[in-house]
Order: sequence, then C-alpha cells, then structure tokens
Amino acid sequence: MNNLIPLLTQKTNLKPEHVGNILSLLEEGATIPFIARYRKEMTGGASDEQLREFDEIYSYSKKLLERKAEILRLIEERGRLDEKIQKSIEEATTLTELEDLYRPYKEKKNTRAGLAMAKGLEPLADLLQSAALTLETFQDRAKGFVNDEVVSVDEAIQGAQDIVAERYSDDAKEREILRRQAQRSGVLEVKPGKEFDSKGGYTHYEEHSERIAHIPSHRYLAITRGAREKQLSVKIDLNSERIEENIRKFKIPKNARSSNELLFAAYQDGLKRLLLPSLEREMHRDLKERADRQAIALFGKNLVQLLMTPPVTGRVIMGVDPAYRTGCKLAVIDENGKFLDHGVIFPTSPQNDYEGSKKRVLELVEKYNVNGVAIGNGTASRETQEFFARLNREDGRRLKYTVVSEAGASVYSASKVGQEEYPDLDVTVRGAISIAQRLRDPMAALVKIDPKSLGIGQYQHDVDQKLLERKLHETTEDLVNRVGVDVNSASASLLAYVAGIGPKMAKSIVAHREKNGPFMSKMALLNVKGLGAKAFEQCAGFLRIRNGESILDNTGVHPESYDAARKLLKHYDVHAIGQEETERIAAELGIGPETLEDIIKELQKPGFDPRQELPEIPFRDDVTDISMLKEGSIVSGVVRSIVDFGAFVDIGLKNDGLIHISQLSSTRISHPLEILSVNQYLPQILVIAVDPKKGKVSLSLRQ
Repeated sequence: MNNLIPLLTQKTNLKPEHVGNILSLLEEGATIPFIARYRKEMTGGASDEQLREFDEIYSYSKKLLERKAEILRLIEERGRLDEKIQKSIEEATTLTELEDLYRPYKEKKNTRAGLAMAKGLEPLADLLQSAALTLETFQDRAKGFVNDEVVSVDEAIQGAQDIVAERYSDDAKEREILRRQAQRSGVLEVKPGKEFDSKGGYTHYEEHSERIAHIPSHRYLAITRGAREKQLSVKIDLNSERIEENIRKFKIPKNARSSNELLFAAYQDGLKRLLLPSLEREMHRDLKERADRQAIALFGKNLVQLLMTPPVTGRVIMGVDPAYRTGCKLAVIDENGKFLDHGVIFPTSPQNDYEGSKKRVLELVEKYNVNGVAIGNGTASRETQEFFARLNREDGRRLKYTVVSEAGASVYSASKVGQEEYPDLDVTVRGAISIAQRLRDPMAALVKIDPKSLGIGQYQHDVDQKLLERKLHETTEDLVNRVGVDVNSASASLLAYVAGIGPKMAKSIVAHREKNGPFMSKMALLNVKGLGAKAFEQCAGFLRIRNGESILDNTGVHPESYDAARKLLKHYDVHAIGQEETERIAAELGIGPETLEDIIKELQKPGFDPRQELPEIPFRDDVTDISMLKEGSIVSGVVRSIVDFGAFVDIGLKNDGLIHISQLSSTRISHPLEILSVNQYLPQILVIAVDPKKGKVSLSLRQ
C-alpha cells in the first residue's frame, strides 16, 4: 500500500494523508457512501463522486504496479534486464507505456522476425540497420548466412528485413510518436459495407470521414454498430505517406550507402504490416472505451435525474397501463403505496367502450377517493389520455393525470421481485401497480428494475456491459444513501442499495420487520440475524425511523454521534449557530467541524428528503392532438430522455418530440445536460416542424 500513496497522490491531487486514510478505510471494508458522509475529516471532505474516481484510479494503479513487477521479473528471467530498462519501467505511468516498453522483450516464436532470429540472422539485421555498406557488399555479407536453414541470399536478406521491421514496430519511442500523431490527426473513414442498405438507417454515413479527436461518442457507437452489421466499412487513416517521409528523413542514417533502400523497405514493411494495424486496433479500442465512458456517464446522469424525481405525496393514485385489444389495466394504491384494488377498462379500439370504462373508473375514484392518475406512455397512451380528458370534460371532475414512462414496467411485472411482492396478481396488474408506484415514489419503484430497461440510455447495448452495470449500481447506491431510506416501509430491493446491507441482508431486515413489527430505534437493527457491528456502522446513518423512540433516528446523524447531537440540542439552538462558532463547538463536543455542520443541518430538518426541493411533477386534465399543432404553436412538456444530440420531450402525443441540441439555447452549449434534466417540466416550447404522417414533432427552446 505504501508504494501506492505517492502514485495516487500524484494522480488524484489529494493530500498524502488523505490518500492514506482513504486506502485504510477501503481496506477495512468501509463503503464509499459511508466514507463520503461520515469520514469527512479523514478525507478532506471528498465527495462520493471523487471517491468513486479515486477507487477507479486505485484499481488501475494496483494493476500498473503488479504489471511492472511481473514485467521486470520476466525480463530478468531472460537475462536482459539492465539499469536503463528497469528505470524506464519503474517510471512508466500508464499500462500502454508499460506494454510498449515490454514489447521488444516478449518471446515471438511464430513471427517472421522470430523465425529469422532463430535462424541466426540478427547480426545481418544489425548490418542492415547500420546502412553502412553498399548494396553489393551487404549482399556479399549475406552469403555468409546461407546454410541448411537459410537456403538463399534473398532469404537471408528478407529475414534481416523482417527483424528490422519488427524492431521498428516494437520501438516504444516510435509507437508513442505515431500514437500522438494518430490521436491528433487520424481520420475515421466510413464507406458502404457488403450488406449496405441504401434505404436503411446508415445512409448518412455512406461516405463519411471525421477526425478521431473530435468524433462524439454517439456517432462512433452508431458507426461501429453499422460495421458489426456489415452495413458499413470502417478504417482509420493515419497518413502513412507522411510517416514514410519522416522515416527517410530521420530513420535512415546520414552516411547511408546504397543498401539504404533495403533498410527503407524494411521500415516500410514494419510500418504497414505491423505498426499501423497495431495502432489502428489500439485507436479503435481507445475510441470505444472513450465512447463507452461518455455514453455510460450520460446514462448515469439521466438515471440520477430520474431517481431524484420528487415523490408525489398525499395522493391516492390510479396507475393505468394502456392497451388496445386487451384493455387498459388499472391499479389503485394509497398514500403509502399500499395496493388497494384493480380493474380493466376498454376505452380504446376495437371496443371503444367509453360508458363502461367511465363507470369502472368512477367506481374506483369514489370508493378510494382517487385524486391522481398515472398513465403509462406506451401503446394506446394517447387514446387513454383522450379518454380521461373526455371524462373530465363531461363529468366535470377535473381528475388530474400525468403521463409517466412505463419503460421497464413489463420487466418488473414478470420479475422475481414482482412475483414475490404480488404473488396472487396477474403480470398485467403488476405493471399498472409499477406505473402508479413510480409516480408516488420514483426511486423506491425504479430500483426494482434493471436500469438498462428504463429507456434513459444511449446505445446501452453497444457499450461495455460490466462497466455499465457497475456505473449504474454505483449511481443508484449513491443516490439512495443521499436521500435516506425508511427502514420500516422500504422494500428489500431498496434496502439492498443502502451502504453495508446488500440483497441478502435486506431480505433478513424485511423478514425481521414482518415477524416482529416495525423497528422503533436504529439500535434494534442489531437484533436482525446476521447484521453485525460492521454492517451496522456502514448502514445506520442512511436509515430512517419516522416515528421511533428518538428524533435522531429520523435524521442522517450517525448513531456514533448521538451523544454529541444530544449535547448540542441541550445547550444550543441549532437554528442560531453561526459559521464562526462551529470550530469552537466542534472541539467542545469532541467531533470534527464538518461532522458538526452535517449534524446541525440534519437537526434543523428532521426527516428531510432532498427531492422535496425539486419542482413537482406537473398534472394535466386536457390532451394535445398532433392535428392541432403547426409551426409556431406553443406547447408544454416533460423531458423524458436526454441524448448527446438533444432531448426527447413528452408533449402529450403518442411519440415524444425532439429538441435538437442546436435548438436548446440561443447561446452555444456543449451538451443538453448543461441546461436540461430528465423529468424537467418545460412550460413553453416552440413547435418548429410537424410531420403528421410519421408522428414526428420538432421543438425549440430558442424563442
């Protein structure tokens, strides 16, 4: 670990003592949410995002050190380790640099150069590389290498050239020079592939070229998908002509004799056969990794905004899963999310049973005092909204409804979690419950669904799936712990994301709660089978007990600080403590200033949910028809998904409208996330184009 501290200090810009503390905490099994929230004095106040980045750099740095040790051992075993190469390897800061340094020392038995070296042609390669002989003299020297294994002068010369070619390809300095050149000026060239469809989705890439330094992630992922489908052919042009000019200028010795053409041919072969293909593969790998990380980061940001959507409190909600032939499934939940009743209506074609549907809806509304409707945005959503709009007009009830994304509802309804929660209900009813629950408390409902099924990502099936899964899990974990979880009402799915708990322990907590009744204090969690002191330390601060024995149990104050919190409440008014007093009071209570500030915030607002500070979900009681829209119309809507090239907005139509990035602002922005967030309500949006046949609407915020 000591070897890592200087390296991590250099890469993270954290102080050495903070780096050492974080490493110690991680080694002890502390979770990142816990470290970020309850060990601020030890980390310099590093956020969970900074700690996630630190953890990634830590993992990379460990791999780097392990690989350095392995490479030094391998080179030493082959008797080729000297002070120069050892120093270069020890000073390497990336795995790429390290592998470049190791390339010349790898065993290469089956390469052309490896076979030539096995035949004893290295001395001839040395002569060729010096280029000090005339062509005739060099050919004469080559005769001395003809034997049973090397049957001719030409074979000897070719073998020497193969060795020089591989040396050139393996030269770490040359690779780095060309790598930088490729990163700076390499061009991605796209042409039609073997199965190119001139009427398909890749027509705009038919003849496309772009600097790899500037290509956005979504475009690279789209192009590589087209290449996998053989619709497109892709290559990276690294300007070999210019490189060959530099070889003649810098690689051929100044005093070269006429054998220099043989030497140039060897370098040229090394460039085209070995080095450029290797660098092209590396460039594609780096581009893919960069595109993956950008796409996954966008996915993560969308997930943050989706999970942080404010809950709709104090409403009895009817969830509606729209459909045509099989009818719209209804499910009613109370203010606490408890399932009450369900039904089916047929307001859409082919039945078009308006009266029967109206009767059933009003029965449920009156029986349970329903005062909010969540309509899924899938098939028949448009017609279902029209039904509720008509019911409002004709009955005068003003039954407010809102449209929610139903992405993943069917996944949940057929999942093991859905079956365990509602074993006696049909999958279609579970889907309607999910739609209602995601309006009541989006975070609690959506953590039950694989984030990849939520429709908020871009090319999610094209990116590194392990990296995507890890990012989404970490994002969800950080948010759940930031908001806090009511231990007496949370599902096992939600509890599993609390620091230190996990799926198995979450089920144990729920089972204990169902058997023994609600927890009345956080300390009572220690009675849960398998929940020991370490797990309690990690999770206790993030759990909430709404009506427990102590007000502190309904805050984010950690039980380890309860004594300090009680003394604070006894001797001070937490609403009147000034910033200049915190250090003195913290010293008096025996805690750090950052911890004191957090305790004060929690005591000022017990049970506070940070989502409450965000704008409420908008409800409506009317509907928009695409036939009513024209260029210049003004509409309102909710952002459903954000992508690199713009945002999709629900304006009450079957399909979401698109605001292209160029129409988001009158000033230049680099990404839609700079000004928009998922589920953000936009009160005024300008319609700039309508295509009724395709159901497409183009929108603008630049009015």
